[in-house]
Amino acid sequence: MQSISVIDLFSGVGGLSYGFYNDKDFRVIAANEILPDMAKAYSLNHPDVKMYNSDIKNFGIDILKADLNIESEDIDLIIGGPPCQAYSTVGKRIIDDPRGKLFQEYFRVLKELKPKAFLYENVKGLLSMQKGCLLPEILTLFRSLGYKVEFKVLNSADFGVPQIRERVIIFGTKLNHSFSYPEPTHFNKNKTLDLLNTNQQPHLTLSDAISDLPFIKTNDQSFNYSSKPKNNFQKLMRKNAPEKLMDHNSPKNNKNLIKLMKLLPDGGSPKDIPEELRPKSGFGNTYSKLWWNRPSTTITRNLSTPSSSRCIHPKAHRPLTTREGARIQCFPDNYIFYGSRSSKNLQIGNAVPTFLSIVLKDSIKEHFSIDLVKNKLKRFN
Repeated sequence: MQSISVIDLFSGVGGLSYGFYNDKDFRVIAANEILPDMAKAYSLNHPDVKMYNSDIKNFGIDILKADLNIESEDIDLIIGGPPCQAYSTVGKRIIDDPRGKLFQEYFRVLKELKPKAFLYENVKGLLSMQKGCLLPEILTLFRSLGYKVEFKVLNSADFGVPQIRERVIIFGTKLNHSFSYPEPTHFNKNKTLDLLNTNQQPHLTLSDAISDLPFIKTNDQSFNYSSKPKNNFQKLMRKNAPEKLMDHNSPKNNKNLIKLMKLLPDGGSPKDIPEELRPKSGFGNTYSKLWWNRPSTTITRNLSTPSSSRCIHPKAHRPLTTREGARIQCFPDNYIFYGSRSSKNLQIGNAVPTFLSIVLKDSIKEHFSIDLVKNKLKRFN
């Protein structure tokens, strides 16, 4: 099978690229990312991909022709997810946020490059943005270019990610057959299991993801593994890992905040502690602990900030470390993040979990393979 050429738009640190980059049947030839630290981290982990660290408005076929000597017909697949803050139910969801218009730039690049297929990823909040009118607008735009377009909401936890993270996956194709989305490999054991899916495994938990990392307290650090891998997930995360852990250090928190975190039970929120001790700004999932024996909730760019959305370690009375956040997003321990702690956390919190990237890659490979077989059969008939 000839390698499938890929361009990654709004690439971030490379979560969506991950599955494609690590499969010999794909060739990621270029990526675009506006934030310098993210672009640097992407290049550190994907050194042979041409990175364009610039505004998406400056990216197009002319620059690719000049730099890579390729034409639009040389590009098979475009992947990418424009920044999701304008759509996220966690954020303010401001309709006029310019980041909410970046799908138009994605459309422009599709129109210029004319790939055979594309993958567009975003948060579930896209479904309800602008009273449900935005998604149909996006789908209509993509279909105007001659693509057969469909979408589906996928929960990352259903594919071995130790995190509840629902994403809208839009796939468009010009190939003459339908696309099949990946089938879940894991299930929520607290819900009734369909007897036809007994080959599925239970959702991975936070414990499954990070229990082999050294136990540290607030304002502490340790870069030595505390045990051997305890499960297959941890073995995979530690494959080809450096001898010393990276980014496993905790930010410093004040005494009052530490006291508050100690009062929280496993999975607890401020409503579980005496009213007089509750933070005045605490509401929803802020100042809340994760559950040790459940998947993590969706982690965000502020994963090391206790006042962020449920990011406090269930046992250590501190927010997550950068490395713990990376584990929850299924980045292996040899994956490099770049810049300050806040910059690294942004890189992780905004990423697509690598396991979701892998199963999407597998489905897309099958889609292209079917087309290849059909073309061969035509030549023989």
